[in-house]
Amino acid sequence: MTVLVTGASGATGRLLTGLLLDRGCRVKVLVRSASRLPDHLRRHEGLTSVEGSVLDMSEEQRSELVAGCSSIASCLGHSINVRGIWGPPYRLVTRSVECLCEAVRANRPDTPVRFVLMNTAGNRNRDLPEPVAIREHMVLGLLRLLIPPHRDNECAADYLRTRVGGEDPFLEWAAVRPDTLLHRDEVTPYELHPSPVRSAIFHAGETSRINVAHFMAALMTEDGVWAEWKGRMPVIYNTGA
Repeated sequence: MTVLVTGASGATGRLLTGLLLDRGCRVKVLVRSASRLPDHLRRHEGLTSVEGSVLDMSEEQRSELVAGCSSIASCLGHSINVRGIWGPPYRLVTRSVECLCEAVRANRPDTPVRFVLMNTAGNRNRDLPEPVAIREHMVLGLLRLLIPPHRDNECAADYLRTRVGGEDPFLEWAAVRPDTLLHRDEVTPYELHPSPVRSAIFHAGETSRINVAHFMAALMTEDGVWAEWKGRMPVIYNTGA
């Protein structure tokens, strides 16, 4: 099984890459610089690193990148600094998702490719009745206007919901929504919910990055987990958080 991870040098992407290698997958990673990967990943015989950005590739290069991959994971995000939050590209995640999906369609794979997007509990699944209190709705509206990465996360998930949907012959999808991200060294018990069970703004939960990576790896490699959550936007919390 060959899988692709974008954003693999990030805090969650590198954890996902390691877990996929541990599961025996051949992992192709797209990174701006392979030197940003930990040594134990760079040296792993199951890893192939490709340097660059999806947005800078030609259509032919993107098609080659996704060729033969049974699953794709996007762990892309904006850097947490002034340039990363308020500078271009403003739709980094959305455009990357679009380009990768278009590349998969161009290859016309025999079986649908699984696309797993790392998203956020602060984004609603508009396919479900996920009510939001007025004050939270107002805050989210401000975030949408003032913080481009939040809008980018919303648009990326909306593309999968509305443009891929449930009838695409070449793609299936899931968007994983963690709450406040924490660092932990080991996988711990976690909970999965179809929708948030608490306010991401006023009563946020906690999710360790390694738990997010563990669930994403399960989605990409375990048929039963995928069958349960494909076409959905599960919310993940650490148990007891």
